Amino acid sequence: MKCRLYLLTAAFLLTITSVGWSACPEKPAKHSGWDRIATPEELWSVERVFPDLEFWQLTNLVQPKGHSGRLFVTEQCGLVWAFPNRTDASHATIFLDISDRVKSDHNEEGLLGIAFDPAYKDNGFFYIHYSASDPRRSVISRFSEQASDPSLADPESELVILEISQPAGNHNGGQLAFGPDGYLYIGLGDGGGSGDPLGNGQNTTTLLGAILRIDVSGARLGKTYRIPPDNPLVDMEDARGEIFVYGLRNPWRFSFDMGRGPSRYGDSAKARLDQSVEIWTGDVGQNKWEEINLVRSGLNYGWKVMEGGACYFPKDGCLTAGLELPVHEYGRDGGCSVTGGYVYRGSRLPALSGTYVFGDFCSGRIWGLDYDGTSVANKGLLTDSGLNITSFGQDSAGEVYILSRDGGIYQFSEPNSAD
Repeated sequence: MKCRLYLLTAAFLLTITSVGWSACPEKPAKHSGWDRIATPEELWSVERVFPDLEFWQLTNLVQPKGHSGRLFVTEQCGLVWAFPNRTDASHATIFLDISDRVKSDHNEEGLLGIAFDPAYKDNGFFYIHYSASDPRRSVISRFSEQASDPSLADPESELVILEISQPAGNHNGGQLAFGPDGYLYIGLGDGGGSGDPLGNGQNTTTLLGAILRIDVSGARLGKTYRIPPDNPLVDMEDARGEIFVYGLRNPWRFSFDMGRGPSRYGDSAKARLDQSVEIWTGDVGQNKWEEINLVRSGLNYGWKVMEGGACYFPKDGCLTAGLELPVHEYGRDGGCSVTGGYVYRGSRLPALSGTYVFGDFCSGRIWGLDYDGTSVANKGLLTDSGLNITSFGQDSAGEVYILSRDGGIYQFSEPNSAD
């Protein structure tokens, strides 16, 4: 298979590159800078699930609303696989193969995001975020199921929703997700190059360095999306109306808390108010600080004026008025590339209920944050997994999965608590 043959070569290249999913520095010896440090007896374990399934360079795990029977995972090279949501699953099916149009020869490019339409059960639509070449760009496209076999997607059904020119092969973002308001949210990095050389993070005339919010309902040729009228910059002169927030370096992974919004309150004024959308976002840092942001409409998250809570450019005396600080940050003693996760809403592990779980690609450490609607509390280190964590996933029951560069899918098991 073309995709797999390429990755055998890419696996070697990834071990000698130094950006993104590359060989990482040795794990630091200490866990410093945390409010609470878990002892070995308190640490959670991770265990591989679906052990009979083998994948390469996983980037996403999702489950469409109302489809409890199958999980979907994406491989960086351009494949979407589907398999039964059972621990004894022994076979996965290629749901979509677009490896012929996905550029994945740079280690931060490829098939980066997938989101199923909220009405997928009725319309069969889903959306893909992938990298393309000639010219280098990010592509957001809609696909649909095959008319003759709804269990498979039709690669020829592609409707390009949005294309964004990319100056470099890194900091392309990648996340796609539908919010509780029914709009599609898109994560885009600053376009790459060390230190945001083009100044995209603070430039609202570009879509880079931002999370976008668009309406894809009714998308068709010639009119692929609409800008929601309540988007925060829609009336600002010389600003792109698609922007929901900006000032981000590389929001590789963000998520919505499935415990909020309509699933919690139903179709009511309270639900619509609750949809004033808070997005848990892991923003990958430059040299010193990795960020977790609780993103809200219209805010500027500071890059490249700031990295974390510290001045970046200029190095000293930066003007911080109007900039939103992260709710949590950690330095190089914790890792080198944050991977945003999910708020746990499953039933397997009650002790994690309501905890935002996130990790670091380089160190393999996984931490938790608790949020009471007003303030964020650090739950500390949950586990030192030893994995290169490329992403997290969540199923329709709220269970959280950990995706590793080795192609494995993992879950938490109970801590090794002392008797």
